[in-house]
Amino acid sequence: QVQLAESGGGLVQPGGSLRLSCAASGFTLDYYAIGWFRQAPGKEREGVSCIKSDGSTSYADSVKGRFTISRDSAKNTVYLQMNSLKPEDTAVYYCALECLPATRYDNWGQGTQVTVSS
Repeated sequence: QVQLAESGGGLVQPGGSLRLSCAASGFTLDYYAIGWFRQAPGKEREGVSCIKSDGSTSYADSVKGRFTISRDSAKNTVYLQMNSLKPEDTAVYYCALECLPATRYDNWGQGTQVTVSS
């Protein structure tokens, strides 16, 4: 069974850092693109970052230079390192197979809550 499980969220002060994990089971991450998405209260879900099977990465303008996506093949896990966090980064973060527009997905995992607040 193909599953992705998000973890690593929490409460952090502005300027702080968190590392989110997206652990895969039932398939090998290396062969697929994996995207990170987020949904803030009252807002639509949006794409944050993507890592493709060839290792290339992309970022939303709002997080470029602050977030870094990476993949650990041995752990079959994709990470999202988030630095210089801002209150506007507060959202539930999700990972998903492939890097499609958020509206293309029918099902999402539980996600992990990130709250940036003093």
